[in-house]
Amino acid sequence: MNRIDLIFNKLKEENKKALIPFVANGDPTLDETVQAVLKLEKAGASIVEIGVPFSDPLADGPVIQNAYTRALKGGIKVKDIFICGRKIREQSEIPLVIMIYYNLVHHYGVDEFLKEAGEAGFDGLIIPDIPLEERGELKEMAESNGVYLIPLVAPTSKQRIEKITNGAKGFVYCVSSNGTTGERSVLSRDITDYLNIVKTISDVPICLGFGISSKEVVKQVKEFCDGVIIGSAIIRRMSESRDNAYEFIEEIRKEIDL
Repeated sequence: MNRIDLIFNKLKEENKKALIPFVANGDPTLDETVQAVLKLEKAGASIVEIGVPFSDPLADGPVIQNAYTRALKGGIKVKDIFICGRKIREQSEIPLVIMIYYNLVHHYGVDEFLKEAGEAGFDGLIIPDIPLEERGELKEMAESNGVYLIPLVAPTSKQRIEKITNGAKGFVYCVSSNGTTGERSVLSRDITDYLNIVKTISDVPICLGFGISSKEVVKQVKEFCDGVIIGSAIIRRMSESRDNAYEFIEEIRKEIDL
């Protein structure tokens, strides 16, 4: 069974929610990314999302863009995501999800990328710029390698939510608002209605990301989803003090479990 399914089954039995932090591969080095994932797991992470640096990350705000720039300047390559996965698997079975833009997958070779992702121990794949109409074949190819293609929905998806989540596996990534990633102190007042709609339609867990930046925001939304995804708030703290980032995850874990 896919590790994502296993962790959500475990969390459901324990009446808990998932905490999914994001890290940028190679920021500042590959080995430090591996260590960050292991420390995030100890701090309370349920799943870790690892971003593949790209020079034009259209869905990401300045904090993650800067992390990608640092990693690219350090010489990180697409293939290094597989090295990262294998090194983590030597020490941990935490579910791992790759976040990558489709141009990089296409350039690497779709078949080869998916094959290596599965062999390196990855469980899920997020591609924010692939349209619904073109994801069917990719989804099947990913699953044949033991990797789930995680769908993204947004408040603007509306009538397309059912089509986007049809046949979903792992979890549904619910984008909290329009625009790019980034920290937000307050989410839309309509967020709970939106999450309830997705939860009614989806047969798999739903997790909320984009803008989850504090205990207060988590407290606002945790009742209405199965997990939260935290990106920019983690990346910013890691660039300042990695210990502070791990402490932040511990605080969020405690808030989720209240």
